[in-house]
Amino acid sequence: MMTNQNTFLVRLASKSLKYFLLVLFGLAIAYVLSSALGVLHIIPILMYLLLNVFVPLGIILLCFMTTAVILESVR
Repeated sequence: MMTNQNTFLVRLASKSLKYFLLVLFGLAIAYVLSSALGVLHIIPILMYLLLNVFVPLGIILLCFMTTAVILESVR
């Protein structure tokens, strides 16, 4: 029986991607506003967060999405 319902894993991967991209968009807005308003001391903090927190999270999220796609295609 073929259904068009997404599995729990696919829904979780898509929600995780959505919130990850929203946080990255928020960081981009904070970076632009801080440089435009002259609050330059916050930029190294944002870069630290981006490089040391969000790059590994992005790699983990990419692996998680790949796993969801592979399991969904096998099913």
